[in-house]
Amino acid sequence: MAGATMRPCGDFRTSYRADTTIFDDRFSRNSVIVGIVLLALAPIVLPEVFDAYWMNMFIQIGYLSIAALGLNILVGFTGQISIGHAVFFGFGAFASPFINSNTGIPVVLCVPLAGVMTAAVGLLFGVPAARIKGLYLAIATLAAQFILEDFFSRAEGFTGGVHGATANPMSFFGYDIYTDREYFYVVLVFVIVMFLGATNMMRTRDGRAFVAVRDHYLSAEIMGVNLTKYRVMSFGVSSFYAGVGGALYAHYLGFVSIEAFNILFSIQFLGMIIIGGLGSVMGSLMGTAFMVFLPEAMDALSRAVAGGWLDRALNLQSGINNLREMAIGAAIVLFLIFEPDGLAHRWRQIKAYWKLYPFSY
Repeated sequence: MAGATMRPCGDFRTSYRADTTIFDDRFSRNSVIVGIVLLALAPIVLPEVFDAYWMNMFIQIGYLSIAALGLNILVGFTGQISIGHAVFFGFGAFASPFINSNTGIPVVLCVPLAGVMTAAVGLLFGVPAARIKGLYLAIATLAAQFILEDFFSRAEGFTGGVHGATANPMSFFGYDIYTDREYFYVVLVFVIVMFLGATNMMRTRDGRAFVAVRDHYLSAEIMGVNLTKYRVMSFGVSSFYAGVGGALYAHYLGFVSIEAFNILFSIQFLGMIIIGGLGSVMGSLMGTAFMVFLPEAMDALSRAVAGGWLDRALNLQSGINNLREMAIGAAIVLFLIFEPDGLAHRWRQIKAYWKLYPFSY
């Protein structure tokens, strides 16, 4: 057609720089920015809607998603396996109050320092990853779970032993944060920084090496990728993220108990990244939100049918209470069967459908 400008149809990337952009297009970037701004303004503009309940939910999603992202870097991007992630989360939760109480360093600086301490522990337990994989690596990380659980109960100077440890409130060089609203903004800043850091890391040589180790380690080794280095490094990075998330958890609750970091908590972290999508930064956040809201949805369903005629006729109340305990396992199984690539993949499909509509076929 004379005078018409021909434009390519589809997704064409003609340079390496275009292939490593954080956002696929300007609309995606602007949508994320607008979403963050709206989330930051919500407690101020709509305080009656964004009340203490929702504040607590989003704070939980924040610190858990940071830890889940660390596990996704290890499992989803590098192809390693860990079923002991909860104890690294717990190590960070104990490390930050320990540093703060013994050195007087402001809490806001103790959080990343706790991540560094946890990364050192992760590197130690990641050494077996240099030579083993698959089921054997899973057993090794299970051993790490039980070793650190026993360490938590015995190291009273570090964890308080069976009595637990208290954590000071978040502080910025003399200014203490006590309210959920203020802590919400602290967690939001850490989430943005940690997620941007992970996204940018995946664009670097080290991030591409992680993916190469996952996709085909023999080919990666032939191309010069040091398998030992990157397998151990992935444990260190994963543990750093877990430690930061655990430190935020500790200073939010103000008290840390050793009973919280059991094997079930590790399985929940695996559920977060499976449901959200392995190898997806955004999927870590989506899967965490799903796992946080799932028990709340089951509680709401339980309250809705309690005492009603349907509950009296079919005794649904007891069944729903039992289902609430099994909901996490059921969700993991259902996603593995019907949506193995997770919520992130489903979201990409929805975006692609509307991007190409009405020619979405």
